[in-house]
Amino acid sequence: GSNDAFGEAAERVVFVANVGEEGEGNLSGMRYLCRPSGWGRRIGWYVVLDGPSTDHVTAQAVASRRFEVAITGPGGHSWSDFGIGNPVHALSRAITLFTEQQTERLRANSNGLRLSFNFGVIEGGSSVNAIPSLARAKLDLRSEQPEAMSEMAEALRAAVERALQIENARTDSAKLAARVREIGARPGGKLADGAPILEYLRAVDGFLGIRSRPDSASTDANIPLSLGRQAISIGAGGQGGGAHTRDEWYDPGGREIGLKRIYLLALLLARAAGAGL
Repeated sequence: GSNDAFGEAAERVVFVANVGEEGEGNLSGMRYLCRPSGWGRRIGWYVVLDGPSTDHVTAQAVASRRFEVAITGPGGHSWSDFGIGNPVHALSRAITLFTEQQTERLRANSNGLRLSFNFGVIEGGSSVNAIPSLARAKLDLRSEQPEAMSEMAEALRAAVERALQIENARTDSAKLAARVREIGARPGGKLADGAPILEYLRAVDGFLGIRSRPDSASTDANIPLSLGRQAISIGAGGQGGGAHTRDEWYDPGGREIGLKRIYLLALLLARAAGAGL
């Protein structure tokens, strides 16, 4: 009967809660699932749940690269040692040079290039009256086009080198030094048009009256998409906003339709797997 069919389909569904999706986690949980765990070669479709919204479907993975910029110097007293190289000054100049260049690049863009850059962390110094011996920043670069990220990475290194030259030219004492280190990379990928997993989702959305649109984002789906697997990322229902701020919120109202969507999609995919589709 229908219950037996449901039971057989349910046996083909694996629910995974992983780690490392946010911040500097570098998608470590999904990387492990898709490769060392041994599960990757057994999974036919990946449905990633990310956020609440049901009005979009992430079928293109936006690649990203993360960098740490560290500038070091001798440090000293703000009055008696004034004039020696200041890592915070150099780092601030490097950030300004890079962001101004990339902003101009976006303004001049006429081919629809999409990219983003964000200095999300800046650290340095220990006291208002002490010249720092270290200044450090962490930067996130994203684009749908890998070559654009490579160009931004080179522009970052050039901006740091130029800022270092300017700051070191202002002193005859010990010079500043800089290091640009890549601390993470998320691969990109794109689901082929007409992929079965998309057709199944469209069937579910049509049945539930959901009007969704395709989009691109950086989620756990990046890893399977980069490996050529069928994967999408969808919302789990409800409403939310203020992502990555202290005012981030979630309201479970209306979540039922999101849960029904997940259930029906999982059932369709599991039955297709059982039929060898």
